[in-house]
Amino acid sequence: MNMHTTAVMAPPPPKGLEQMKLSVVMMRDIMLKTMFRKNVDTASEVAKAICLPLQVTQELIDIAREQKLLEATGTLNANNGGEMGFQLTDAGKSRTQDALQQSEYYGAMPVPLDVYREQVKRQSIRNIMITREQLTNAMGHLILPNDLLSNLGPAVSSGRSILMYGPPGNGKSSISNGIRDAMGDKIYVPRAIEYAGQVITVYDPIVHSAVEAQVDDPNQLRRRTAFDTRYVKCQRPTVITGGELSLDMLDLVYNPTARTYQAPLQLKSTGGIFIVDDLGRQAEPPQSLVNRWIVPLEEAKDILALQSGEKFEVPFDTLVIFSTNFHPNEIFDQAALRRIFYKIKIDGPNQENFLKIFALVANKKGVPLQEEALIHLLQSKYPTIDNIYANYQPVFLIDQMIAICEFEGIPNQMTPELIDRAWANMFVKDEHIVK
Repeated sequence: MNMHTTAVMAPPPPKGLEQMKLSVVMMRDIMLKTMFRKNVDTASEVAKAICLPLQVTQELIDIAREQKLLEATGTLNANNGGEMGFQLTDAGKSRTQDALQQSEYYGAMPVPLDVYREQVKRQSIRNIMITREQLTNAMGHLILPNDLLSNLGPAVSSGRSILMYGPPGNGKSSISNGIRDAMGDKIYVPRAIEYAGQVITVYDPIVHSAVEAQVDDPNQLRRRTAFDTRYVKCQRPTVITGGELSLDMLDLVYNPTARTYQAPLQLKSTGGIFIVDDLGRQAEPPQSLVNRWIVPLEEAKDILALQSGEKFEVPFDTLVIFSTNFHPNEIFDQAALRRIFYKIKIDGPNQENFLKIFALVANKKGVPLQEEALIHLLQSKYPTIDNIYANYQPVFLIDQMIAICEFEGIPNQMTPELIDRAWANMFVKDEHIVK
């Protein structure tokens, strides 16, 4: 599926209660709790609050009225185009209190796990085809060796796992972000999913950036939403974790007060990218972190556990990018390495690319290049560190020179003397401190 031609197929809105695949009692209770907590009283307000089409909401209201849990208020609501208002009866209030004891969850009706599975297939990360042009555009601000994109492209398009390794300060994190930016399409993220009567919240504004909702055209005779609003249309998500990542962050999070679950990071990143930055800096050994991912990566499914201990499968549809400053052989055994599909070394620039980056940064920051200073940098300074260039150094050196110029009250410039002062801040001398 080429993302230029086909947009992700949207989840269709449910047409009736029987299509919902949720227990009627659960749906009715969520509606009652929502009316109680949000103080909404007309069918169209309730429909909006529980994210269901009006006719499906009306069916739920009718059931609750038959069971004497709701009654019509008898007043037509003038603000809402003369719609009938509804309120909880005494029986309705006591039923709502019981339901809140069981779970505080209210608002958007959850999507059953099996229904969500179908949507994951429609928008799978493995359907993505990224062209060289898209990757180049997304990485436009980085100066990268040509063969790097040739290796990255197929790796990203496979939607498997990638290990990026190499010395620090060469943009492994920027490259991970560039990969994210190259994925231009949108997917649908459920606000919550349901399994075995338990609600698991998935949509998280910190991880998911929602796309502007379509505005209904008021001139249309029938207002209709193009997709099931229990989902939020979003950019493909990116979760970035670093040294703080621990294995328990990959488990369901249970909130004992609300009696609901929150999806773990890898489930929130479904259809997108999960970046493990700085692998080897976590409290857990890298080998055990990778072992935790191995089955999900190979079988495209993950196993989560409820409070009761019951285990169940969820889709695992995520491009996992591991990034480390260590050599892979230092932190993994061969079995783990075999299971990571693509291993891409990200080295520092050669002298020519280093100079290109240096000139670009200087130009962008308004520091005129000076030949004598550059010769001094390349011939006197870099030989002291075995001529090892890194992508972060131009920005660091130029920012240091600008700071000195501002402090001294002179125009931005570079001179051999300024290079020396900037260089001194980039490395700490190995001196033994006398205690």
